Amino acid sequence: MKEINQEEWREKIAQDDKAVILDVRTEEEVEEGYIPGAKVIDIHKGQEFIDEIDKLDKSKNFYVYCRSGKRSAQACAIMDQKGFSNTYNLIGGFSKWEGEKTE
Repeated sequence: MKEINQEEWREKIAQDDKAVILDVRTEEEVEEGYIPGAKVIDIHKGQEFIDEIDKLDKSKNFYVYCRSGKRSAQACAIMDQKGFSNTYNLIGGFSKWEGEKTE
């Protein structure tokens, strides 16, 4: 896992044809807004979260976020343990997001 700020996040995604944006917040949080194109898998769902992660293509680059950056860091750690080679955690999470978002 690499910790990256918003500026690095935007630059990397813009240049990455293997990028997948992963939102690990709850459905209620997602209803308040999300980054366009994000795939939502709630980390609070436990085994269901693991099952969904197992279905993902490990060759992709995963840009993971939550509200503050803590749950997404946990998600990245789990993904790293499962063999994902490129996971990026958004420092500060969605609550600090200043880019394009859907509400």
